[in-house]
Order: sequence, then structure tokens, then C-alpha cells
Amino acid sequence: MMKGNFPITAFQSQQTPFYYYDLDLLQRTLEEIKAQAPEPHFHVHYAMKACVNPAVLKTICEAGLGADCVSGGEIEAALAAGIPPERIVYAGVGKADWEIKLGLHNDIYCFNAESEAELEVINALAAEMGKTARIALRVNPNVDAHTHHYITTGLDENKFGIDLSQVGQVAVLVKRLPNLKLVGLHFHIGSQITDMVPFQNLCVRINEIQEQLADKGIRVSDINVGGGLGINYEHPNHCPIADFEGYFKVFRKHLQLREGQILHFELGRSVVAPCGTLITKVLYVKKGRYKQFVIVDAGMTDLIRPALYQAFHRIENLTSKAPEEIYDVVGPICESTDVFVKDYPMSGTRRGDLLAIRSAGAYGETMASRYNLRKLPASYTSDDL
Repeated sequence: MMKGNFPITAFQSQQTPFYYYDLDLLQRTLEEIKAQAPEPHFHVHYAMKACVNPAVLKTICEAGLGADCVSGGEIEAALAAGIPPERIVYAGVGKADWEIKLGLHNDIYCFNAESEAELEVINALAAEMGKTARIALRVNPNVDAHTHHYITTGLDENKFGIDLSQVGQVAVLVKRLPNLKLVGLHFHIGSQITDMVPFQNLCVRINEIQEQLADKGIRVSDINVGGGLGINYEHPNHCPIADFEGYFKVFRKHLQLREGQILHFELGRSVVAPCGTLITKVLYVKKGRYKQFVIVDAGMTDLIRPALYQAFHRIENLTSKAPEEIYDVVGPICESTDVFVKDYPMSGTRRGDLLAIRSAGAYGETMASRYNLRKLPASYTSDDL
């Protein structure tokens, strides 16, 4: 089993569990994104919900990416990291009044609005503040991303976006609200998508919607296709960077932009997941009648994805070269779902070994909790250790 290159000696002096971010890999990833999307009308926004580690955000900001935010707290974090307001877009199906006012006060680029009710509230709050809010309508395109149902967002059954049948009437409504300016259409079909066909289908649907709106005399300056590009969780050492070339090529080939339109992307997982690793220590190896359990000091409180989505993360024993054995790797939380992986081949393991849970840079540290009154995990970067 090929293992990643980690500063193991430095790891051994740190209290586990903790997150480790390879900023060199993050930098290479950002350079690849810029190389594959050099067009000035391609605007890439980082999806803040994936990871808000300050060192990670600083690196992303320095690379010139904007921010895709889904809460007021994320807007504040983006601004604190130095991301300009004019490169911040704000989505979310349930925006609170204070969050809308925060966006208006800072003159963020755009609100991705999800309902008529939300549009009326944004208009009223903008009027109170003497502002005009730029609006992109988040449309539910009813495109199947063929991914886990918990992270699918673009089907009729999902809570997100405006129904296809209502887009025209909602666009007309925006035109009638004096403190709103319709600038764009926003779409997002799901997450961890590695097959490019759903993105092609999204392009076809956007082309159809643009034609329908054009028939009503409605034209927008911005198209936002969301994010969703997946990574290779099984082979992080062989495939450390996502297929940005194939991703951007789909939109160049299949999306029929109007003259002067700006195309926005909201990439999160594909930017940060590969650079993050959860480092944990083995507490016990318990041998049962049918199973061997490796019990580690990290749990679902530190990385909830396996428990929540049945997600797979490659696990490497960094301190053992013993022949492989089959284990269930589990955490210490008092929940039966606190399992990282079952029936997993890994180097022979004993108490005190360090394990690396790979590709944990997205939806890892940012989703950590204090359930069981556990401490939140610490974090370090390749510049620290």
C-alpha cells in the first residue's frame, strides 16, 4: 500500500487527533485551476462551507478566488480573509434578516435567491438601507447528479431553488421590485460528481432556460453553474488533484453563453479535500470472534462524513510496515455509527500507531462538533511542522 509523504516525526510530538493541511498541494491545486480556467469571464468562487481553516483561506485568497457563502458567518470569514466583497456571492435557502443586511452593508456581488418570499424580504431590507441588491435566481434544474442522495441538490424533490415552471414569473417579479436588480441565474446540482455527463445535462438545461427567458425579453449578465466536482478518495497519492481540465472543458463546449456573459463556478471539495488529513492515534486493538477493531482517538465528532454519508476515506498506518491485516477502524464515541471503515486491509496495527485518514480537507474540520463533550481537533499546516 503506497503511503503519503508526511512529517511523521513532527506528528509524533503533537496531541492527537488533529488536522494537517498540505499547503504545497493546495497551492498546486490552485495553480491548476487557474491554468485550466484562464478566461477573464470565468470567475471561480471558493465554497466556504468546505473548509474555513484560516491558513487555508489565506492561501485561497492570495490565489485570487472569490467566495461562495451560505451564511453570515461565512461572509464575515471571507471578508476577514481579505476576499473582496465584489467577489462574494451569497446562497442559502434560509437567509436570516441580519445575514441579508450584512451582505447589503458590505455590497457583496450577488444574492443567489431561492424563492419569491426571499426576494420580497431582500427588497424590503434593501429599501430600508437605501441599497439595491444584485440578484441571481437559484433555479432547480431537475438534473440528476447521480451521487449520494444526501448531497444531491438539483432535483424537484430537493429543498433548493426555484421550480423550473416558475422561473419566468419570478424573473418578472424581480423586475417589479424597485430595490432589486436581476443580474444572473444560479444552479447547483450536487456534490462529489466525477462523471461529467450530469454537468453536460446541466448545460443543456441552462441553454433551454436562457432561450425561454429571451422569449420574455429577459437577459442576464451572469450564469453561475455552482460546483460539485468530485475527487478520487480511493487513490489520493496517485490522483491528488481533481479533473479540472475535464470539468471546465464541459462548460466551454456545451454551455451557450450570450455575448458578454460572466460564468461563475463555486468549487469547494475539489479545492481543499485532497490537501487535508486527519491524524489519529490507535488507543486499542480489540480482537473479537469475527472482527478485529482498531479503536482510535478520533471519532465522528472530528470527521462525520463516514457516519453521515457512508463516505469512504483511505486510511494509512504511518508507523507500521507489518504485513496487512483486516480491521474495522472505529472511534470512541458512544454511537454505533462511529465507524470510519469496515473490513479494511491495513498494515498490522498496535497501540500507539499513527493513522492518517486521507482526503479530509473538505467537510472535516468545519463539521466537527463537541458531542460527548469532546474537544475540537487542533490543526496544523505544512508550514507549521
